[in-house]
Amino acid sequence: HELGHALMARRFGVQTRDIILLPIGGVARLEKMPEKPAHEFLVAIAGPAVNVVIALLLYTVLKLGGWWMPLERLAEDPELTRGPLLEQLVLVNVVLVVFNLIPAFPMDGGRVLRALLATRLPYVRATQVAASVGQALAFVFGFLGLFSNPFLVFIAFFVWIGAAQEASLVEMRERLAGISVEQVMLTDFKTLHPFDTLERAVELTMSGSQVDFPVVEDGHLVGLLSQRRMLEALATGGRDTRVAQVMDREFDAAAPRDMVEPVLQRLQENRGRSLPVITDDQLVGLLTTDNVGEFFAIQAALSS
Repeated sequence: HELGHALMARRFGVQTRDIILLPIGGVARLEKMPEKPAHEFLVAIAGPAVNVVIALLLYTVLKLGGWWMPLERLAEDPELTRGPLLEQLVLVNVVLVVFNLIPAFPMDGGRVLRALLATRLPYVRATQVAASVGQALAFVFGFLGLFSNPFLVFIAFFVWIGAAQEASLVEMRERLAGISVEQVMLTDFKTLHPFDTLERAVELTMSGSQVDFPVVEDGHLVGLLSQRRMLEALATGGRDTRVAQVMDREFDAAAPRDMVEPVLQRLQENRGRSLPVITDDQLVGLLTTDNVGEFFAIQAALSS
């Protein structure tokens, strides 16, 4: 199912970072969703299509062999806990198709609905409508789950959060479109020297809101001390450890005229919170996820 999404996305030039399998289902983490609604529709429908093909192939084999007896077995065991493996695989693949095509994020049906709406509506508006439909279904699932299957309550929570996150993410990308790094970056920040100790890093952390520190020597950026690295070093080496011993010497960087959205995506992929901004080999700013969030909140308030 997830390989179906990944292979269809690759056809449109979108790579897949990884595929994560969870108890509730799988997630093919694409670098981005295709820009054209028709392409997004095909990527979203490709997963359920794989389940349809698998179910049809297995059903054909069972039917031709005279082994297909699901209706009789269903009457005796509606939970499908017994019976031949191939029959169970057919029925499970059918269930996966039906479940994934529920028109609610983060299921494929939500993306299919958004793609169809996007052929008539702006992308952000299409996402909002699809998210609202998903949350309405989540409310129904939660209500029914209170009187029948408690698992429906869990699904309702999963769908409600997924719909809200998708709508928020698309809205943020829309507001950040065309915004350069220099419009968002911090220009008032603290730096460290390689010979500084972690005691100095702790002092700077406690005196302000900055958590990651560029390490500068002779006017040139030579490293980045993240909060994660600092805490690990404090636990193992103490406050007298030199910054040069624990700083990251290999790090990503941005230029002032880079667009914020792809840079922020790179930052999130590396699970970082700060990115140095360099021009002509000089450190001129610091892009942080917190500052991007503040910029987004200000833009939202100004447009309301």
